[in-house]
Amino acid sequence: MKKIKKAFLLIAISSIMIGCGVYSFTGADIDYSTTKTFQVSYFQNNAPIIQPGIDRSFTQSLQNILLNQTSLDLVTNSGDLIFEGEIVEYYIAPITATSQSTAAQNRLTIGVNVRFINTSDQTKDFEQRFSFYYDYPGSSQLIGATLDDAISVIFERITQDVFNKSLANW
Repeated sequence: MKKIKKAFLLIAISSIMIGCGVYSFTGADIDYSTTKTFQVSYFQNNAPIIQPGIDRSFTQSLQNILLNQTSLDLVTNSGDLIFEGEIVEYYIAPITATSQSTAAQNRLTIGVNVRFINTSDQTKDFEQRFSFYYDYPGSSQLIGATLDDAISVIFERITQDVFNKSLANW
């Protein structure tokens, strides 16, 4: 009787494992038999207001998320997956006001235009603009560590959105 239960349990577990296919905890839908590398071209800062260093920061942030959430290798050219584009928006605007007509809260917004090329499946190619924002008190200056934190939060969200659109099929 124990052998029958063990055999049934083994068959049930095997059926479940085979039926589920390959699962990725990051949600990436990558065929690693045809896709081995990715390339992230330098994202030029073409925004009307130039914040020095954000072009390099965004490029590195996108490279890091792809390295951390996939098993793909980063290459400098001829990648199986190619990410390119430019930073097209960087601005600060007041979003709420006080009774003294000053900003109670400001918002930093950054927008990035991304072109994605999948060399093995061109139906997955796209060009899309991604943007996100960071709100902060109107009484504070967005400089130094506060600016670094704001840019980090924005780029974390944008790069995750780019990852989801290009590789997670969301």
